Order: sequence, then C-alpha cells, then structure tokens
Amino acid sequence: MPDIRTAVSSRLFYRKMGSGPAVVLLHGFPESGTLWANIWDKLAGFTIIVSDFPGSGGSALEKETSIADMAHCVNDILEAENIATAVVAGHSMGGYVAFAFAAFYPSKVAGLSLVHSTPAADDDEKVKMRLKAIEVIRKGGKNAFINQMIPNLFSPLFVQSNMPAVQAQVEEASKMDERALINFYSAMISRKDHSFVLNDADFPVQWVIGARDNVIYFKKILEYCYTSHINFVTFYRECGHMSMIEAPDKLGQDLDRFINYCYYPNE
Repeated sequence: MPDIRTAVSSRLFYRKMGSGPAVVLLHGFPESGTLWANIWDKLAGFTIIVSDFPGSGGSALEKETSIADMAHCVNDILEAENIATAVVAGHSMGGYVAFAFAAFYPSKVAGLSLVHSTPAADDDEKVKMRLKAIEVIRKGGKNAFINQMIPNLFSPLFVQSNMPAVQAQVEEASKMDERALINFYSAMISRKDHSFVLNDADFPVQWVIGARDNVIYFKKILEYCYTSHINFVTFYRECGHMSMIEAPDKLGQDLDRFINYCYYPNE
C-alpha cells in the first residue's frame, strides 16, 4: 500500500483499490482506515482511497495536526494519485475532515457523505468532556478511556449480541498511542463550524444517521439535513454511531446508491 510525505507527516499511509471514479473514505476517532474494511469491497466500480490520519494506523504523527491539516493531507493523496474529483465520505471525526476538505477544495468534491457526523463545532459541554478525557489519558488512563468509550459507540443491543466485534474495535483503538489520542481530541476541540459549506454546496450531500447514536444525538444532525440543494438522508433505527460495523450491508448499499448518483445522475 502507498504512503507519501506531507507537510505534517513524513509517512501518510493510505490504501488504494479498485478502478473507476474516486471515492475517499475517512475514518473516525479513535480508529484507522481499517474501520471501513466491511465496506470498501461493497463499492465495486470505483477507485477507493482509504487514508490513515497522522497518528493512526500506518501514518506518522510528528507535530500537532489540526482538522484543517488532515484535510490538506487528503488533498495531498489526491494530488499524488492524479485524482481531480472524488466523493468524500467521512465517519464522525472523518466527517469533520470531509467538511474542511470541502471548504478548502470545493471544486474537487463530487459528493459529500456524512456518516454519523455534523458540520457543527464542539459546544461547551463537548469541549469539557474532551478536556476531561485528555486529562485522564495524560495521567495514564488510556486503556480505561478506550474500554469505556468504544462500547458507547454502539447501540446497547449490538454490544450485548456482538461483543467480539466491539472488542475488536477496542483492540484497534488500543494501538494508538497517548499522544495521538490527545492530538485528535485537541483537533476536534479547535475545529471551526463548517455549516456554511452546505449553503454553498453545488454537489449532493448524504446523511447517515443512527437513532441510537450516543455520540451525536440524531436531532442535532437532522437540523442540517435539508440545508444543501440535494440531500440523501437515511435513518438507521437500530444503529448507534458505527453503522459500518452494526449494519455494513445497508451502509454499503446506501453509499453505493449515493456515489452512483453523484457520478451518474441521469441513469
């Protein structure tokens, strides 16, 4: 799999597979590109790019890296691959990066898919929660933080009946070192509100919403679902924050339908 050097990372790792129009899959926190492993094979007929943000997976974290920096890293990958436009799908934190990318490079966006994400900046309550978590991690509580956080990403029913899948995500998150965890939370705290992107968007926007999402309450996402000109909205009644694991077949179908519309709207 390829990697490139960027302004913020000497090794930015990404996966490239398939052929056809481009789709970029951006992972959430505290995960890596492997989060999309149940999905990328379901998107036949497209070139799939799956990045690891600096500090996750195979990508090096060497300096403080913001959400804007991560968006520029996505552009660096597209430039390296000579990809002019792409549908960009972001999960949670990856959605924040997707919004920043769309703000910086709107002409490169063929479509924007937000999987359990929002354009809003953190409110005061969220900032306090993240700062508290940072303090726990700094005091050596990384494992306790991860063991508590990861199950909360899923619906309670999924946790009860699919503990091996939940535990696999705990193990993946545990690979990330403390410095990277803190950097990602700091980046999310300082990110800007990107709701203006929706007002200006001349590309389709997709919203994937989990009714049992404990991270981003679904009504806070619904506020934005009809802001842009073309919206695809799908509501997952039994899902929490992790539909790529909780309902991969449905998410694969919904993403495939949206991506095909972005590239072939008249078919």
